[in-house]
Amino acid sequence: MSLSIDSEHQRLLAGYHPLCDAISALFYPYVEVVIHDLLTQKVSYLANNISRREIGDDSALENIEFTESENVIGPYEKLNWDGRKMRAISSVIRSPLTGQPEALLCINFNTYDFEQIRGALNIFLSGGQLIPQPEKLFRDDWQERINTFMHSWLQKQGLSLSTLSRAEKRLLVEALYAEGAFNGKSAANYVANIVGVSRASVFKYIKELKS
Repeated sequence: MSLSIDSEHQRLLAGYHPLCDAISALFYPYVEVVIHDLLTQKVSYLANNISRREIGDDSALENIEFTESENVIGPYEKLNWDGRKMRAISSVIRSPLTGQPEALLCINFNTYDFEQIRGALNIFLSGGQLIPQPEKLFRDDWQERINTFMHSWLQKQGLSLSTLSRAEKRLLVEALYAEGAFNGKSAANYVANIVGVSRASVFKYIKELKS
């Protein structure tokens, strides 16, 4: 009887090996997937080993008890052998016959490289060295004024420039005209390009508004 149970247990865990391989391959090289056998208290399987453990190592999970509804634990943070942070989540593998926990499938995500990128981006985009727009440079910058008004108008309307319908594009041109956006030289060409209509359409709208 014990041999039958052991055989079923091994087949149960082996059925998760392709899943471990698939997850680790999709997120390679940043994700490791480990199966801890709760019956033997050993590491049963490793995919993309980044924690430098070995199959057969102690799992040290003897005193953990799982409630009947506890199937996913995490995400939570842990430290890898090199002191780098990992984000982890664990899923309880239960017996299909008894519902009792038999293993723990752990996904360990090495976030170190992403934290370094975030730190660099925070420094680069912090704006610590920025000064207010120099008035003498932007006093006559009609493109800047068009951009500022246009995106303010889009935000108020709850619209996106890339998804405007033809009717909404016309409304935007009319709003720009009312704001005096076409006083600048070549403004009509600029508006046509960024709004995504022909220059002839812009001139037509302006002519109709003037009349």
